[in-house]
Amino acid sequence: MTQAKRPGVLLDVDGTLLDTNYLQVLAWWQAFRDTGHADVPMAACHRAIGIASEQLVTHLLGDDVPDAEAERVSEAKTRRYEPLRELVAAFPRVDELLAACRERGLAVVLATSGEDADLEWMVPAVGGEDVVDGSTTSADVESAKPAPDLLQTAAGAHGLDPARTVAVGDTVWDVRAARDAGFPSIALTCGGISRAELLEEGADEVHDDPADLLAHLDDPLIGRITRD
Repeated sequence: MTQAKRPGVLLDVDGTLLDTNYLQVLAWWQAFRDTGHADVPMAACHRAIGIASEQLVTHLLGDDVPDAEAERVSEAKTRRYEPLRELVAAFPRVDELLAACRERGLAVVLATSGEDADLEWMVPAVGGEDVVDGSTTSADVESAKPAPDLLQTAAGAHGLDPARTVAVGDTVWDVRAARDAGFPSIALTCGGISRAELLEEGADEVHDDPADLLAHLDDPLIGRITRD
C-alpha cells in the first residue's frame, strides 16, 4: 500500500529562522573587495541574498564571469563568513514555531541553499534536533534557489503532499522559487525585504518574523492545510 503523503512546511533557514542576512551581506561585500571587485556595493549584496553562492556572483558581476572567478569569490566569502558565525542567533521563538508546526501534524523540512555541513550547526541553532523531519541543501540539486528544484526535491524526498505544502522564506528569491515549484508561500520581513516587495513578487502571506508567524499559525494558509 502506498503511504499517504503528509502536509508540511518547507522552511528556508538563513534570514528566516536565523538572523544571518546582514552578516552574509558583510561577508559577501568583503569577499568582493578581497577579489578585486570593490565596485559591488553592500546594497547590491543585500538584494542578492537568497541566491545560491556562485549564482550570486554571476548575478552581481555578469553571466560572462568565468567559473573559476565565481568560485574564487565564493571561497573568499566562506572565509570571511566563518569568524562571523559566532554572532549568529536564531530569531525569537523559532523553536516554538517549529514545535507548533509539528503539533499541528505538519512535517517540518529545512530547504536551504547552504551546504550539508551548515546543517550541523544550523539545526541545533534553531532548536530543531527533535522536531525537524529532514532537510534538503544545494548539494541535493543541480540548481538551487531561485530555481524551484530545491523545494520540489525537498517535498518529494520527504513525502509531502504538494497540495498541502507551504514554503516559508524571507526574500523575493524564496517567493519566486515557491511560485515556480507550485507551492504557496509565506514570507517574513526579518531578512530586510519589505512587505510590499514580497507581496508584489507573489507571497500569499507576509509576517514580520517567526514569532509573528507563530501568532498567526492558524491563519488561512497553514490553517487550511492542517484542517484538510
